Amino acid sequence: MPIKIAIHGAAGRMGRSLVRVVHEVQDAELVGAVDHGEAVGKDAGVLAGLDPLGVTVTSDAREGIAQADVVIDFTLPKATAGLLPLVEESGAKLVIGTTGLSDETNAAIAALAKERGVVYAPNYSQGVTALFYLAERAAELMGPAFDAEIFEMHHRHKVDAPSGTAVKLLEVVARAKGVDPKKDRVCGREGQVGARTDAEIGVMTLRGGDVVGEHTLYLSGYGERLELTHRATDRMIFARGAVRAALWVAGKGPGLYDMFDVMGISR
Repeated sequence: MPIKIAIHGAAGRMGRSLVRVVHEVQDAELVGAVDHGEAVGKDAGVLAGLDPLGVTVTSDAREGIAQADVVIDFTLPKATAGLLPLVEESGAKLVIGTTGLSDETNAAIAALAKERGVVYAPNYSQGVTALFYLAERAAELMGPAFDAEIFEMHHRHKVDAPSGTAVKLLEVVARAKGVDPKKDRVCGREGQVGARTDAEIGVMTLRGGDVVGEHTLYLSGYGERLELTHRATDRMIFARGAVRAALWVAGKGPGLYDMFDVMGISR
């Protein structure tokens, strides 16, 4: 039996990609599509550039996820927060790709994960997951003599900065270096800021054009520099990863998982 999937945010860029991937995956079936505005009442397949799938976009999230085994959410922080109690009510499992969530919403996600499987990752690319792993190992190997800086660039429409992926990259590097990812991060520099401290990790953000996503970790020492870069050229990689996560979590018990778990990477 295919895993029944509902998409929360089905008419957005990621949502349309998710519809296409769910349609092409043999083990998945689209049973619900939630969004708002002009998309409401239209067929989710047609919005995604496919033939009609018989799944109509609704603005009623409760209705849209009612038949789902797993809900995939790629929306905005407020919409994700509103979805959580509905998922709890429905009994579905959840894959979250929305970034920029509040501490309150993160706490609600952790509470929900005590009852059923939830996958929550800032990025569903296999390559980015490998970047997180390699970045932590590299920061450990290079040690405190190498300064860590992070660069990220996305399309002009992205609303949060730094990206959730950059924040996660910061967290894994900070853990390896034994510094505080909130206290020791520096988002941009301007003016007479003085020399950098040993602990700080700079995060630089660019926005423009149609860039799908680019992230680089710089580990800079005296006489040498190591750079680890991931460049996304097609947002379908994120959709494929999220659907992979949905199929994986469908068979899991309660817990808060990420792409390390989905890919079977030991920590």
